[in-house]
Amino acid sequence: MSCTCNSVKFVPPFDPGFKPAFLKLRALREAAAKDPAGTVVIAIERDNGAVNRYDLPYPKSALECDGFACFVERIVKFMLWSAGGYKVMIDAPANVTAKIVADYQPGGARDFDCDFFQKVYGRPLEIVPTPAKDIPAGHDLSISLGGNMNGNRIGFDLGGSDFKLTAMVNGESVWQKEVPWDPYNATDPNYHYDHIKAGFEETISHLPGNKVDAIGGSSAGVIVDNELRFAGLIKGIKGEEDYRKAQLLFKRLKADYGVPMEVANDGDVSALVGRLALDKKGIIGLAMGTSEAVGYIDNSEKGVLTGRISELAFAPVDLNKDAAKDPWSGDIGVGALYFSQQAVNKLGLAAGFPFKEETLPLRLKEVQKAMEADDPVAVQIYEAIGIYLGYTLPWYAEFYDYTSLMLLGRVSSGKGGDLILTTAKKVLKEEFPTYNIDIFMPDEQVRRLGQSAAAASLPEC
Repeated sequence: MSCTCNSVKFVPPFDPGFKPAFLKLRALREAAAKDPAGTVVIAIERDNGAVNRYDLPYPKSALECDGFACFVERIVKFMLWSAGGYKVMIDAPANVTAKIVADYQPGGARDFDCDFFQKVYGRPLEIVPTPAKDIPAGHDLSISLGGNMNGNRIGFDLGGSDFKLTAMVNGESVWQKEVPWDPYNATDPNYHYDHIKAGFEETISHLPGNKVDAIGGSSAGVIVDNELRFAGLIKGIKGEEDYRKAQLLFKRLKADYGVPMEVANDGDVSALVGRLALDKKGIIGLAMGTSEAVGYIDNSEKGVLTGRISELAFAPVDLNKDAAKDPWSGDIGVGALYFSQQAVNKLGLAAGFPFKEETLPLRLKEVQKAMEADDPVAVQIYEAIGIYLGYTLPWYAEFYDYTSLMLLGRVSSGKGGDLILTTAKKVLKEEFPTYNIDIFMPDEQVRRLGQSAAAASLPEC
């Protein structure tokens, strides 16, 4: 087996070195079928007994290929960022296991990841070499949330450049507003609390009797028991005491209002929108906004949330060794650089787009304006994102049992979003014809519900 992956039929403009991870996987499987050597088995344990497992057959030639260990590391990383976890069990050739152990320890190549998961789970990330016979089967959680429409409700959706508020009365939206803010650069732990509380007060003024019965929210980051365990929204907060105060933001607000309150990851809420409005299951919601936000409703009979963190902004999709580096995690080839405002900026800079603005939201608006005028560079930027998506869809199918993907977020709005959609569908049809994945953007029915309105339905009251 060659260490290289299959050739790319659709080359993204301004990114000729793009190497989709799934093409490498496909080549590996084809070689393993002809000359099998063994199977790498990986399982990652997380809270409440959930386990994420992946089995990777490999050929004899992989044992002589340095790139094989690197590829397995990419799979381990994707599994961590798709499901979460604190204990990685692995049965693999010695050199592969050695690389994973070396990379995933403090000071190793994946130091950022180690720090992240220790903060989330309150314990060090472990890499445990384990015989395949002792590695457990995969098991997801089954979490039923959402669909509660009774009473006066506040729904909110926290983004990187603004947050949205919705006043709901028995399932009907009676008022909505977008509030601009700059949470990433905030250094005061009260900044987020003060802004959101002021928004709540304004929302309550539009509810009958100035009374609220329940509050539901959507936010980027890892949220456990209404705590922001890790989130870009509070990354500007320094000092252990102040950071802890920021993590307890939602619990402080819940105590203030004394009503049921639930906050979920924004990706999960985006998938919940599709579940509630379209009655779909086996659905991924992918929001291309300030970063990449992903949520998942499983393909079981009930179609429920699974407790996965789905922080695919940090999950690898591109194996190009010269891929752009994520400024936060320091890793290359990860989702945020392909499915967010960061992707638009990266491609725009590579294309020599004449940006006048400095911030990513405003640069996106420049490209969107150019796209509305059919500017050829803007067209190619959106084509590139569509190609990225088309090659990534089957890669996601390795780790998620899904049949539908709903595109959301500012990057997918307007003519650019339409081009992303049609390009991704073309790549999927021509490169991966056996994959029957329905890619769509919200229709009017979904838009009527909306992210913040769906979030409002999270708590029972």
